[in-house]
Amino acid sequence: MAELRHSASMGSRASSSPAKRDAAAIPLTFDRHRDHPSVDYDDDDPRRDRDRDPLRYLPPSLRSLIPLDDARALASSHSRILAVLGLILCVAALVSLPSLWSRLTAPYLCTKDGIVLRCPYVKEPPSLWENPHSATTSWKPCAERQENEISDLPPENETSGYIFIHAEGGLNQQRIAICNAVAVAKIMNATLILPVLKQDQIWKDQTKFEDIFDVDHFIEYLKYDVRIVRDIPDWFLDKTELFTSIRRTVKNIPKYAPAQFYIDNVLPRIKEKKIMALKPFVDRLGYDNVPAEINRLRCRVNYHALKFLPEIEEMANLLASRMRNRTGTSNPYMALHLRFEKGMVGLSFCDFVGTREEKAMMAAYRLKEWPRRYKNGSHLWELALQKRKEGRCPLEPGEVAVILRAMGYPKETQIYVASGQVYGGQNRMAPLRNMFPNLVTKEELASNKELDHFRKHVTSLAALDFLVCLKSDVFVMTHGGNFAKLIIGARRYMGHRPKSIKPDKGIMSKSFGDPYMGWAPFVDDVVVTHQTRTGLPEETFPNYDLWENPLTPCMCRA
Repeated sequence: MAELRHSASMGSRASSSPAKRDAAAIPLTFDRHRDHPSVDYDDDDPRRDRDRDPLRYLPPSLRSLIPLDDARALASSHSRILAVLGLILCVAALVSLPSLWSRLTAPYLCTKDGIVLRCPYVKEPPSLWENPHSATTSWKPCAERQENEISDLPPENETSGYIFIHAEGGLNQQRIAICNAVAVAKIMNATLILPVLKQDQIWKDQTKFEDIFDVDHFIEYLKYDVRIVRDIPDWFLDKTELFTSIRRTVKNIPKYAPAQFYIDNVLPRIKEKKIMALKPFVDRLGYDNVPAEINRLRCRVNYHALKFLPEIEEMANLLASRMRNRTGTSNPYMALHLRFEKGMVGLSFCDFVGTREEKAMMAAYRLKEWPRRYKNGSHLWELALQKRKEGRCPLEPGEVAVILRAMGYPKETQIYVASGQVYGGQNRMAPLRNMFPNLVTKEELASNKELDHFRKHVTSLAALDFLVCLKSDVFVMTHGGNFAKLIIGARRYMGHRPKSIKPDKGIMSKSFGDPYMGWAPFVDDVVVTHQTRTGLPEETFPNYDLWENPLTPCMCRA
C-alpha cells in the first residue's frame, strides 16, 4: 500500500480546471453600443429612435402584420402602458409583502434538550457536528409500543411450545441474536426462554443476561408481543438435555432464513417436543424475506426493550459529561471506533505500512490462525491490493487523522476512542495523536476504582463504549462490524441530527495512492465524497441491513 502522502505542509499540485481556462479566454470588455441596447445615445443619433421602437423585439414577419397607424398609436401609447404596468407591479408588491415576511419568519418545530420548541426560521450554515435541520424532519421513529395496547397472546401453556437460544459472540452480536430470537418466537407463536449469553473463544466472559440488561424492563415492554419466561419450566426435569441432546436441537437453520422456513421446518418439531434449542443462531433470520411487522418488532426490541442496567447507564452518562467538559466549558466531542486490533488486521488479509520484521510476524500469525486461507502466502499480495481498492481494509490511525483534518475538524477536537489494543501500539497511534492530541479512552476519563466494578465482565466495558459513542456529537467508524452498524442505526432511528460518519474507504484508497495529489484537491475529494455519508436515513434495498439502516419499516414519515 502506498504510504500517506498528504499533510498540511505538502504543496498543492499546479492545476487549472477547464472552466477556469475558458473564463480566462473570455474578453473582460464589450462594445457598449453593440451589446447593451438600453444605453443612451446622442439626440441626433438615429439609433435612439430605433431603441425606442416598442416593436423592436418582434420578428419582421409579425411586424408586417401590424398596420402603420396602429403601430404609430402603439408607439405613442408605449410610455403610458409602461407607467400603468409599473403602478400595477408596485401595488402587487405592497400586497404580497406581509405574506412574504410571514413565510420568512414562520416558526418551525425544533428540539432542545428533549423539549419541543417553536424556533424562528434561520438559514443554517454548514456544521461539523450536526446534519442540517431540514434534512432531519422527514422521518420519525415508530417502532415503540403503542399506549393502551391490548395483548392477544395466549397463556404460556397454550403457545406452540418453548424455544431456547445461545446468543454467541461479543456484546453486539449477542444483541442482534436476542432481537432475532424475539422475532422468531413471534413468528411461531412460541414462548421464549430468556436467552443465554454464550462464552466463545474470543470473548472469554461468563456474563449472564441479567448482568448487562434490565430483565424486568425487557419482559414487561414486550408483554403484548411475545411470551418470555426467565428460566426453563420446572416440569422439564433434565435441563442439561436442552444444552447437549441432538434430539432437542434444531441445527439446520440456514443463514438469513425467511419466516416461512421456521413455520415449515421448525414449528412442527417444537409442537412435537414442546421445548427445542436453536443453534447455531448467528444471523439465522433474514430482513426482506420476513413480514414488515416482524422487522418492526426487531426494532422495538433493539431500541426500546433492551436497556442496559442502571449502573451502566449512569457510568456512561458520567463519561459523556466529562468528555463535554474537558476544556472547562461545554464542548462537543467526537467518538471514534478504531478497529485496528491485531486480530482484525490479521483477519482482513490486507497489507499495511510497516517494517519487514512486522510484516514477517503478521505473516506467521496469519499462517497459525488461518492456515487454509493463508496457504503459502503467494496469492495474498494481489488479494490485498484488490481488497484495498474495494474499500474492505480497516483504516489505519494515520489515515483516519488525515481524513478528519481534511473534513475540517481542528486540532483541538475532543475525541473519545473506543478500541481494543491497537496493533503496533503507540508508534501506530502517533500520527493520529499528533494531529489530534485530545484523544482519550474510558480508562483515562475514569479512575480504576470507578471501573473496577465493570471489569468483572468484558461485555460491561463494551457496553460503556457503546453508550458513550451513542451519545457523542459525531460518531466516526473506521471499519465494519456489529458495533459500528448498531451505533449508526440507533442514531438514525433516534433523530439523526448528530452526524455519524462512514468513510468511503474505496475512494479514499485511490486518493491515498495518488502520488501527485496535493492537499487542496485531496480536501475537495474528502468533503465531496462524504457529504451524503453523515448518518441520514437511506432508502432500503434488497438484503439491506436492518441494524444499520432502520428506515423501513421502523421509521415513519413525520
